[in-house]
Amino acid sequence: MNLSKVKIKGFRNFKNITVNVNPKTLVIGANDIGKTNLIWAIRLLLDRSLNDFQIEPKDSDFYAFEETNSFSIKLFFENVVEDCVVSKLKGRISNDDKLVLAYEAYRDKSSGVKTFKLFAGQSKGELEEIDDRFYRKVLNLKYISSRRDFNSFINREKRNLFEIAKDNRSDDELKKDEELYSEIKCDLESIDSKIPKLNFISEATVTINEELKKLSLHHAKEKVVFDTSTSNIDSFINSVSIATNNNEENVVIGGDGRLNQIYLALWASKNELSKENLKEVSIVCIEEPEAHLHPHQQRKLAEYLNSRIFGQVILTSHSPQIASEYNPNSIIRLFSKDKQTKVASNGCSRIIDDAFEDFGYRLSIIPAEAFFSDVVLLIEGPSEDLFYKTLSRQIGIDLDRLNISVLMVDGIGFSTYIQILNAMEIDWVLRTDNDIIKIPKKEEYRFAGVQRCINFYRKYFNSNQETEEILNKNEALLKGFKSQNPPEVNRKGSEKLIADLEEYNMFISTVDLENDIFNSELKQDLIDYFEDLEVDDILPAMQKRKASFMYSFLKSRKDKLGILKGKDIAKPLVACQKIVLKKTYETD
Repeated sequence: MNLSKVKIKGFRNFKNITVNVNPKTLVIGANDIGKTNLIWAIRLLLDRSLNDFQIEPKDSDFYAFEETNSFSIKLFFENVVEDCVVSKLKGRISNDDKLVLAYEAYRDKSSGVKTFKLFAGQSKGELEEIDDRFYRKVLNLKYISSRRDFNSFINREKRNLFEIAKDNRSDDELKKDEELYSEIKCDLESIDSKIPKLNFISEATVTINEELKKLSLHHAKEKVVFDTSTSNIDSFINSVSIATNNNEENVVIGGDGRLNQIYLALWASKNELSKENLKEVSIVCIEEPEAHLHPHQQRKLAEYLNSRIFGQVILTSHSPQIASEYNPNSIIRLFSKDKQTKVASNGCSRIIDDAFEDFGYRLSIIPAEAFFSDVVLLIEGPSEDLFYKTLSRQIGIDLDRLNISVLMVDGIGFSTYIQILNAMEIDWVLRTDNDIIKIPKKEEYRFAGVQRCINFYRKYFNSNQETEEILNKNEALLKGFKSQNPPEVNRKGSEKLIADLEEYNMFISTVDLENDIFNSELKQDLIDYFEDLEVDDILPAMQKRKASFMYSFLKSRKDKLGILKGKDIAKPLVACQKIVLKKTYETD
């Protein structure tokens, strides 16, 4: 069985959301966006570590941005076929193996008294009130917080792992263990009798008893001893520490990164042993598993958790390395809009998967970093990538601080990227060349770059009356001319369309990036850079090796780019900045 959907209404920063969940799911989003709140909503119904007091509604649980005196959380389960769950929730599971659990909270407006009710049923329309979370013994959530106490957890789970392994022993293994157990017990009793005879132990015992006599007469007949307790074999076995063995030398593990790995491996090991004798169904939820791990290990950890933990796994993360191990169809992206947290494409969605089908084997071509961005600037190739990242620094637009990613499509085409970003509800800005190309089988040319952006407008934006009027007057001028040097009437028509498309954050160069730079305030710097070339030869030299030229030029003269602040060539970056600042203003 698996949790397939969560519906939340009026809870904390969630006004009304539906979140689809996959068997292996990643939840991403900015700090304080509500990842933990989403998990807490699930925990209220499933986490058996939460007591009755902890699940009572608090004032802070009610929706924060409007007056509301109720909230609800509904969990939808599918494929509920496990005997342990079916028998416990008999009559509440539908014929098609579905189950709904619900939590509803209420606040009396006058008195402020808060109450809650629990429900279970075959569908959201057939819920019956239940007295408590009795089902948690067989259906629950096991939660690992981002604030992990590594040592105490490892010690506790180590003992639990021992107990599970004990229960899974065969008769032959049990017999051998009992024989060895008795042998170890005798050895430990012998050790216990010898330790007090050590000189430093006996002297320390005398010293502390003499000092205690000075403090109190009431315990004069009592003596303090150092109790080694090794003869308590169960305590001795449970106290074994986890260490690494290197060249036959054991070293106790102290690094948080390694402890984090052991911490999570214990979970996986315990889970693996438990599945052999299924007495409960547990959803495992881990917040920020990447803690203290370097990037390569983060990717390996994501792969490990998804393959080794039996059953449903939900992770929350800020790590692009972990996100890169997930199909985008299994990523839940939370974002802020209109002072509330929303969910892109209602969580795990086929919409995202469909968009990715265009990539085929190049599924991972979109850097996972883009999924964490507020805005993505889409550009064509490596030279644009180098130029705009450098220009941003020189004109004071901090891409990292503003959470802007620059992403080159590099021959794939813009449309697939736009589909994916739209599905993830990530804003985008586009810059493309003003390509003029020959129409096949005709002695005619067309403004391919402008037409490309018009197609994006029609496919991805709502129709706008002003834009439609400009299109009606000028779109026919985008094709049918006889050379790559269009007549003035065609050129002016394209310019009107280019200006209007900027309203949709689609920016088109005069020709290409190299022409834009050559005809900008940087022209003299280019002449100085190409000191051995005639002016007429500079532009062809720039275009011949675009990326290598751009790298070399920016390396030596990047400080000159500040002169482009406020110019047309910088408009795509400014558009990205405006989107982020508008979001920030709306949120604040």
